[in-house]
Amino acid sequence: MSDRRAAAPNDLRAFWMPFTANRQFKAAPRMLVAAEGMHYTAADGRRILDGTAGLWCVNAGHKRPLIVKAIQNQIEELDYAPAFQMGHPKAFELANRLADLAPEGLDHVMFTNSGSEAVETALKTAIAYHRARGEGARFRLIGRERGYHGVNFGGISVGGIVSNRKMFGTLLTGVDHMRDTHLPEKNAFSWGQPEHGAELADDLLRIAKLHDPSTIAAVIVEPMSGSTGVLLPPIGYLQRLRQICDEHGILLIFDEVITGFGRVGEPFGSQRFGVTPDMIVCAKGLTNGIIPMGAVIVSPKIHDAFMTGPEHLIEFFHGYTYSGNPMAAAAGLATLETYKQEGLLTRARELERYWGDALHALRGLPHVIDIRNLGLIGAVELEPIPGHPTKRAFAAFLKAFEKGLLIRTTGDIIALSPPLIIEKPQIDELIGGLADVLKTLE
Repeated sequence: MSDRRAAAPNDLRAFWMPFTANRQFKAAPRMLVAAEGMHYTAADGRRILDGTAGLWCVNAGHKRPLIVKAIQNQIEELDYAPAFQMGHPKAFELANRLADLAPEGLDHVMFTNSGSEAVETALKTAIAYHRARGEGARFRLIGRERGYHGVNFGGISVGGIVSNRKMFGTLLTGVDHMRDTHLPEKNAFSWGQPEHGAELADDLLRIAKLHDPSTIAAVIVEPMSGSTGVLLPPIGYLQRLRQICDEHGILLIFDEVITGFGRVGEPFGSQRFGVTPDMIVCAKGLTNGIIPMGAVIVSPKIHDAFMTGPEHLIEFFHGYTYSGNPMAAAAGLATLETYKQEGLLTRARELERYWGDALHALRGLPHVIDIRNLGLIGAVELEPIPGHPTKRAFAAFLKAFEKGLLIRTTGDIIALSPPLIIEKPQIDELIGGLADVLKTLE
């Protein structure tokens, strides 16, 4: 290993790290210096098996040749092009490829730089769409408890994770929340989608009755709530949401930042669950996590509502300096081609039984109170230490890293989402190593 990779920063003070216990980290840093395939390399030279696809995003694995080459070629050809009143070919090509992958009926794409920005874009689009149609009274946005939709003001307003909201004042007005779909008393240790809870979608009717449905612009949900700890939609739940939205003229937005690009065995979670929303928000796996990029894929009725008036006028005053950035577009195209060549968008279906059986074999180990799985996603929920929430799972995270495993924790839930290239022996290594960790927890 080169000296450059082995060298640790001599001062960690300047970087205020996101979603991190900064003081703990800087007292005992966990540095990653290289990556290839299914593994990271730590600063001390150890190989770390990636059980989280980076941060739910490196779906094709690390250092994939096609993607690396595409980025190298692109920076030599065109490093940046303005997105306002100008274009470059790869942005249009990528938009077409995304529309081809999306469920039928979603065929126009707006590019952003992250999932958070894509959520903001979708929320603004929903409100503006109703205004363009003469229904400006539709301004309310409905999210869900325990939902995660990024960290910008719109996203945390419709989101339902308390820690992400409590420090930031009143947030957006005109927002309400449905209850979450977690029913551990009925659905604990479910294999795949839980059987109970479809009726929870009717909570939208309660909210509609309170505010009048004519004031609601959109409902936004994750088909599978990932960041809060892998909460799967009960059988029939998403179908019922779609039905209620259709009956009351409400747009349905799926936040597929995690479920997009093969994570649940289809290009998008909406295809796995058999429900087509009016908009899909995506990011992460779009570029394999290599260069920041997000997107919003919308239906023709939404796009066409704005295509009115004189043709020389801007139809929608929204966008970003880096929308459809050439480097990101090149990474996105190469990522989608890698998925296609290796069959990765459906590979989670092929491994789902083996993955799920391995996960559920952890049942009965100390402190395990629930296990959830779908595609190549898994969650192991631990009983919290009384008076010290999150401490038990964080201890598991630290012990796993020492054993050469990268896992993710949220609250007292261990979340797993390995790259889609994982092989069965690596599943055994990941889950077997986690079992060893769980046996040592106090």
